[in-house]
Amino acid sequence: MFLNHVVLIGRLTADPESRFTQSGVQVARFRLAVDRPFVNQQTGQRETDFIPIVVWGKQAEICADHLSKGRLIALIGRIQVRTYVDQTTGEKRTFTEVVANTVRFLEKKDNSSNGNQPKGDLTGEAGDDFSSDGFPPVDDFSFGDDEPPF
Repeated sequence: MFLNHVVLIGRLTADPESRFTQSGVQVARFRLAVDRPFVNQQTGQRETDFIPIVVWGKQAEICADHLSKGRLIALIGRIQVRTYVDQTTGEKRTFTEVVANTVRFLEKKDNSSNGNQPKGDLTGEAGDDFSSDGFPPVDDFSFGDDEPPF
């Protein structure tokens, strides 16, 4: 038996990007900033990982409608590795992301100006070579008839 199970708690680095597949299934994508559980011995600072997340169907609709940059969430999902061909260079690329099947909001939405925005910049890692939304193209991303894999 094999196990591919991920549990994460973190803050969104930007508002979710939402699209529909050709068959009408909604898919939302965002990055989650997750602090590492230890301090870097050289810098004395806690480091953060910026993890790409994809959510399908009704969960995608809820995320697109109710989540925004800085919101604290928990999710349960699985790691997925896929490949695509970079349209600019023609090179084969590998992309790892978490497919979330359960997303939980961990704080209430605050409409005030200081709100629930995190401190610091959560825009992603320097050197990302993907499109402006931070994710590789979804043109080659298929599960048969574009339905989610679960």
